[in-house]
Amino acid sequence: MEKELVFGHQNPDTDAIGTAIAYSYLQNKLGFNTEAVALGEPNDETAYALKKFGFKAPRVIKTAANEVDKVMLVDHNEPQQSVSDIDQVTVTHVVDHHRIMNFDTSAPLFYLAEPVGCTSTIMWKLYKHFGVEIPQNIAGIMLSAIISDTLLLKSPTTTDDDREAVEALAKVADVDYKTYGLDELKAGTNIASKSEEDLIDLDAKSFALNGKNVRVAQINVVDLSEAMERKDAFLKAMQAASDANSYDMFMLLITNVLDSDSTALVIGSDEAQAAFEKAFGKVTDSEISLPGVVSRKKQVVPPLTEAFN
Repeated sequence: MEKELVFGHQNPDTDAIGTAIAYSYLQNKLGFNTEAVALGEPNDETAYALKKFGFKAPRVIKTAANEVDKVMLVDHNEPQQSVSDIDQVTVTHVVDHHRIMNFDTSAPLFYLAEPVGCTSTIMWKLYKHFGVEIPQNIAGIMLSAIISDTLLLKSPTTTDDDREAVEALAKVADVDYKTYGLDELKAGTNIASKSEEDLIDLDAKSFALNGKNVRVAQINVVDLSEAMERKDAFLKAMQAASDANSYDMFMLLITNVLDSDSTALVIGSDEAQAAFEKAFGKVTDSEISLPGVVSRKKQVVPPLTEAFN
């Protein structure tokens, strides 16, 4: 059978990489010929999870059409978040938990999207649907993805399906998910050794909001004050990235994973900043406190979309 590549979004997180691995395994069991790849190197948290459950990081690709004619997408659907030549390949499958935007195909496809906290939760349900046994290491990487996306079930995106999946996958993976989950999240909070340029690109996505190019990045920390000591350097890096990529607005969400609060740094045009303030309130010196805001998908992008529209 013709080979297909399976991958998540650019600047991949644990869900993008973990779910690609899990979906490739499932599809191969169902008779497809697939390989899980990535559109970037794993971050520290993802690398911790991969090592914990005995995986090598998937190889990184820059383009897909030079290798295959067909691809399967997980954890994204928006073309600006996908492989650079997504328009040159046929998308045959999508499994996602985000909004659907600017997505169209020339041929029918399998598309499954659910409003849950993590794509791996949907994947867990697919394994059950097809009656495919989940290996221990696959269960572990799927568990890691759900822990990451839901901040150990504390995010407002968390659903009962996510909680049920975590309980079930933890048993198969043979770990205490609370202990392991905290260790996993902490593994992704070491920012001291990284440059501001790297940090603002580590977990960042671009969104087209009413004709405006909006970049939203997020970093997780356990010491917010330590991160804010680098505020001026962050703002400088954000401005440079905006100038280079024509972003109308750049928002950096700095989230404390221990108390589930965030502070945002924001730069952009007067029009874009006015839309931001309509959604979230007054920005002072490029900074705003956002108590309880931890989810880009549910708590940031929807109010921004409404404000820009």
